Amino acid sequence: MSMREKLVGTWALVTYTEFPVDGSAPVQPFGDKPEGFIIYTADGYMSAQLSMPRRALFSSGDWFEGTDAEYRDQGMTYISYSGPFHIDEHSGELTHTIAVSLFPNWVGQVQPRTVKLAGDILVLASKVLSAPRT
Repeated sequence: MSMREKLVGTWALVTYTEFPVDGSAPVQPFGDKPEGFIIYTADGYMSAQLSMPRRALFSSGDWFEGTDAEYRDQGMTYISYSGPFHIDEHSGELTHTIAVSLFPNWVGQVQPRTVKLAGDILVLASKVLSAPRT
C-alpha cells in the first residue's frame, strides 16, 4: 500500500507542539489536550482543523454580531486550512497547497510536512511557518 493510500481518512488530533528554533522549551499553544482533525481524501484534498478546547462562546450567540475581542480570541484559538495535497512516495515529503485558510496569509502557499506513520498514529512535522511567538 502506498503512503498516499495509508494517509487517506480522518485523523484525530492528539497533540500540537511547537519546537522553537532557538532551542527554548517546546510550546503547546492549544494546551495539552487540543481538539481537531486532519482529513485526507482519495481524490487528493486535505482539511485541517485545530482548536483549543472549551473555546468561549460569543455573548450574542450570533457569528456576525461578535465583539472585536471575541473575534480576536477565536482567531487565536483555532487553525483551519484546506486544499490539495501531494506526497512524494520516494522522499516521503508531503505538501499541503493552501487553497482556503482562516489565516489568509497562508492561501497560495505550499507547505511541506515530514510524515511518520506507525499503525494508527500519524505524526506530521513542519518547519517554522511564521515568526516566533513572544
